[in-house]
Amino acid sequence: MPTAFITGATGFIGGHMVRRLCGRGYQVRALVRPSSCYNTLKSLPVELVKGDLSQFSVIRDAMSGCDTVFHAAADYRLWTKRPSEMYAANVEGTRNVMQAAWDLDIKKVVYTSTVGTIGLNGGTDPVDETSFLRFDSKTGHYKKSKFMAEQEALRFAKRGLPVVIVNPSAPVGSHDWKPTPTGRLILDFLNRRMPMYFDTGLNMVDVEDVAEGHLLALEKGRVGERYILGNENLSLKQILVLLSGITGIPVPGIRCPYPVALAAAWGSEAITWLGGGAREPRIPREGVYMARNYMYFDSQKAVRELGFRPGTVQSALRKAVMWFLANGYVKKSLPSKLNTSVQDVRPSPASLVNVQERAVAMAE
Repeated sequence: MPTAFITGATGFIGGHMVRRLCGRGYQVRALVRPSSCYNTLKSLPVELVKGDLSQFSVIRDAMSGCDTVFHAAADYRLWTKRPSEMYAANVEGTRNVMQAAWDLDIKKVVYTSTVGTIGLNGGTDPVDETSFLRFDSKTGHYKKSKFMAEQEALRFAKRGLPVVIVNPSAPVGSHDWKPTPTGRLILDFLNRRMPMYFDTGLNMVDVEDVAEGHLLALEKGRVGERYILGNENLSLKQILVLLSGITGIPVPGIRCPYPVALAAAWGSEAITWLGGGAREPRIPREGVYMARNYMYFDSQKAVRELGFRPGTVQSALRKAVMWFLANGYVKKSLPSKLNTSVQDVRPSPASLVNVQERAVAMAE
């Protein structure tokens, strides 16, 4: 059986990747930090190697004898007390993984980047892999560090390492233990902690489809290429409409102006600093800066070249809601019975040509 080495196995995307790999008959060896929560790996036949991305010799020894490598680990936070830790994990850690793969002559490496490294156009037209992030005063440490890490992967690809890069958008679904920023948005809605909404938009995709996209990239991806793994472009209000249809919770009726959201973020970060910085601010400034732009993306390259066929975001949201309810994250009862009739439709590639129009029609 082929052996796959994976970093980030205890994360949201990584945990679903492990499930897919085990289901396909792979032997899986995972690099995990001793302090990580292993909930996502329960009952899975995974060989765990304790270590972190700063330990090059541990990474190389753990990777020895593996056929393929999935580097999905990242420090994903929109606020950090010590930015140097984020750059160490995301940039230097990626360099260590790529160097170990180079030394061991690994057959194929799939690197998990983010759509945060894709440059936005300031409007609502979706952008693709030909656009790259440009730094400015409002570009946060997460985006900067992931862009620099992606450049490391591309540098190794130019040297001859068979690296394929995938850029997931905002994944949603089950087993969001941490939870992710997108998961927290869903939880805020479920727990009635969202009195108003912001005028922004996201590209959302089922996390299970993102995991499948990684395996498709392994099988069909071209070396040195980037592939956006996304699906439907939805405004935040459209996302809330979908959640309302699943749960019966009313959609907030007030739109929050940008200056108000930014002021709230400054206040939230001030409270965090006054408290010693032990907990992340409820509203990080980087999140508000990001939300000022519509983060709409075009996944057609992955559809054409990888055969990527994601199901509906409505189905993914329902999975997230059901999982959060079953695992005690929702503190308030729902006003009505859950809508369990949502279908996980798998559209043909031709129907994915204009995902934005399809998303709007669904939300309406």
